[in-house]
Formats: sequence, C-alpha cells, structure tokens
Amino acid sequence: MKDIKVEDITEAVKQLCIDANYNIPLDVKEKIEEAASCEPWPMAKEILDHILENIKIAREESMPACQDTGMTCVFVELGQDVHIVGGLLEDAINEGVRLGYNKGYLRKSVVKDPLNRINTKDNTPAIIYYHIVEGDQLKITVAPKGFGSENMSQIKMLKPSDGIEGVKDFVLQVVREAGPNPCPPIVVGIGIGGTFDRAANLAKKALLRPLSEDHPDGFYKGLEADLLEEINKLGIGPQGFGGKTTALKVSVEVFPTHIAGLPVAVNINCHVTRHKSVIL
Repeated sequence: MKDIKVEDITEAVKQLCIDANYNIPLDVKEKIEEAASCEPWPMAKEILDHILENIKIAREESMPACQDTGMTCVFVELGQDVHIVGGLLEDAINEGVRLGYNKGYLRKSVVKDPLNRINTKDNTPAIIYYHIVEGDQLKITVAPKGFGSENMSQIKMLKPSDGIEGVKDFVLQVVREAGPNPCPPIVVGIGIGGTFDRAANLAKKALLRPLSEDHPDGFYKGLEADLLEEINKLGIGPQGFGGKTTALKVSVEVFPTHIAGLPVAVNINCHVTRHKSVIL
C-alpha cells in the first residue's frame, strides 16, 4: 500500500492546470507544422503559421494559448494499492484547480448552476473521471475543455443496422454542422459502443491520445484514416477560411454494447488540444 498526501495531489493539479493552458502538446504543434508545410491555399497556410506563432508566444511568455481556458476535465487512474491520506481525493483535485486558475491568471468560466448562471469564480468544480487500475501509482491528466468546441459535439443512438456507413455519415454531419465554430483545425474524438453516457466518455478520452498514435486495431485504424480524409475534403479549413486542413486527427475509442444499440458520440476539440499528465 502506498500513501499519497492530498497536499501533493493539490500541488500537482495546480501545476497541471497552468502547464496545460500555457504549453500546447508537442505532438499537436508538430501536426500543425506538418499541415502548414503542405497546405496549398495561401490563406490557410498563413492562418496555420499564425497559430504556430501563438503557441510559441504562449510558451515563451507564460500565458494561455487561448483566452477560453476551459472547464477543467480531470482523468484519474487510481492504483488499487494507493491510499489517499489527509482528506478526500475529489476535494484535493478541486483545490488544485482553484489554486491553479488563480495563480496562472486563467479565465474562470464555470457557473454554479446551469440556469441561474452564477460564476463560481475559481473554475471549480472540475469534471472528474475515475478509473481504478492495478498498482500503487496515481496518474492525473488535466485536460481543459473550451466550449467553442464542446458546444459543437453531439451524440446519437444509431441502430445496429446503420453500421459503419451510419457512423461515418453521422461524424461527417457533426463536423459539417460545426463548420468554423470550433476553431479548426480540429481534433475529433469518437466514442462507439457502451451506453449513452459511456460513448460520450469514450469520445472525450479519445482526445487524450497522442496525435501520432493510431488505434491499435487495424479495422479502427482504417476508420480513423477514412474519416480524416473525408473530413478534410469538406474544405472548411483553418478557422473556416477554406483549405485542406480541417482536422489534424481523428481518434476512435470503442466499447462492447447491447445487441439493440449502436451509440456514437463525437467530441470535437479545437487546435488548442490541451492536456498534461503527472504520475504520483
């Protein structure tokens, strides 16, 4: 059994909130550089170059890469041999978010009630996903999610008879309807299977996968490639001004489902696909 103090968790989450907003992952930056180098439409290339300059300034000047510093999504992989000492894990995470968003001068975007709309003024509570795993480690991933892209996400309960073509049609419909709103080039997370809620969770989890990694199953690797090609044929382009770079990556996650169901969720992320992890 390994003891982990809540103070250490709070400190880790605080720093992750700042780092995730200031420092865009290297794999995302490299994908944008790759897109800029082969983008034939001059305006699209210029926009991609501006995005890269923005990423550079944010990193060097220690400031958010995007003014929407998101609702804080936290993915927790908790080893079953870990003992949290000194308080509740959830409280420790939320305290880390509160401290991180204050110290990092990050915009507070969370309202306490979805209808009364009173700001919590510290970006809490976080959205926390727990996964119990083997071992004595605690892995925490902070993924701030801006709502320009979140608002463009959709879920649909397809019929099994809709099959792979139904899945493709739905994904393309979602991206087409999103248009320029999620600040393309986008990253598209797709969850297939499970239940209504599990499909959405899978789609969001898919956004954490490095852009250099494909699905390990050849069938779904092919589906990711096909969808990326079709999405980029839509011609939406960077910031919606046209071009061949509408999406940087499509990532699919799947889970067993009921014989009568085919849930599909599409969670869109903007080009500022932020996430940082730490293992305690």
